[in-house]
Amino acid sequence: MAKRSKKYREAAAKVDRQRRYSLQEACALVPGLVCAKYDESVDIAVRLGVNPKYADQMVRGAVVMPHGTGKSLRVAVFAKGDKANEAREAGADVVGADDLAERIQGGFFDFDAAVATPDMMGVVGRLGRVLGPRGLMPNPKVGTVTFDVAKAVRELKAGRVEFRVEKAGIVHAPVGRASFTPQRLYENILAVMDLLVKLKPASAKGTYVRSIAVSTTKGPSVRLDPAEVVGQVTKA
Repeated sequence: MAKRSKKYREAAAKVDRQRRYSLQEACALVPGLVCAKYDESVDIAVRLGVNPKYADQMVRGAVVMPHGTGKSLRVAVFAKGDKANEAREAGADVVGADDLAERIQGGFFDFDAAVATPDMMGVVGRLGRVLGPRGLMPNPKVGTVTFDVAKAVRELKAGRVEFRVEKAGIVHAPVGRASFTPQRLYENILAVMDLLVKLKPASAKGTYVRSIAVSTTKGPSVRLDPAEVVGQVTKA
């Protein structure tokens, strides 16, 4: 195991590993755990009581963060004609059709998210092997395959975050930056948790939200009390 830096050890000393923090306590604590010289991302990891190998227990969704993520996304849009114009007017960084597909096949990946109109999915589908592993494949389930490209672009630019449960039953999502106020982090995390609770599969048995941890990019994680956080969601 790699030796931890002095900054990391100092940050870790501020966290009680035996404790499960309330959401408000964690949001107040996490920004002080920064170990890098840049404005670290704050991320949440939620372990769910689901088995993703069963289709009816696959949890995936998208949420527009109330306060954004602190990152400006580059958005690519597959569209033609008026829809291409709408995408440009909404702030899309790259817009195209077959020409964009050719650029991507040639190694162009200078974008963070992709949107496509349904009529372009024949072209986009052929890019599945290169877009899929990078998490860039447009998907109707999260609203990135749509004729309302302007709305999709604006939401992505505003801080729309997509997530899906991984093999181990864990959902990861960025919820802001270390420079965010505790209240902004609190409201962003609440938005993610609210959607996760609503997405609980009917076939999920036992405790649904098993554990929650929040951390900065380089800092130690803070474990939350799942029952308290879910309680905050149901109160909101």
